[in-house]
Amino acid sequence: MTTIGLLSDTHGDFPEQVYTYFANVDEIWHAGDIGSLEVTDRLKAFKPLRGVYGNIDGTEIRQEFPEFNRFRIEGVDVLITHIGGKPGRYSKPAFDALSEGAPKLFICGHSHILLVQHDKRYNMLWMNPGACGNKGFHKMRTMLRFAIDGDRIVNLEAIELGKRAEL
Repeated sequence: MTTIGLLSDTHGDFPEQVYTYFANVDEIWHAGDIGSLEVTDRLKAFKPLRGVYGNIDGTEIRQEFPEFNRFRIEGVDVLITHIGGKPGRYSKPAFDALSEGAPKLFICGHSHILLVQHDKRYNMLWMNPGACGNKGFHKMRTMLRFAIDGDRIVNLEAIELGKRAEL
């Protein structure tokens, strides 16, 4: 079993609660809008990290992280991108990637809205961890934690980090 900590939309902020909530995860995945390599450097120093760049990320981050990250972990095919849309309304690049073969788990960020749902058309689980940074319109900073056990996604938890700081 592999335990995953999933976050997105840090926008250069590093939530210190990561150390507590992701203490027992095996990997951390970042679904884009990182904002600063300092964020990913701190994450990498803590746990193995996989990620993608987002629309606010500059050249340095885009050189280190891809737009799409597809990999297999245990028995689960995973696809992560930042701007993915949602079931029934995928972005054109995400739709094209899904048309080439849908994964079992599709992850995106961008909307700042935590939501997890099954996509019947592609028979996959779709996840968006919301936003854990302080920039954006969201009111609550959020992340997800879950496990992959063989070919099953289990023990999904939504984590609220507290209200977004007033800027």
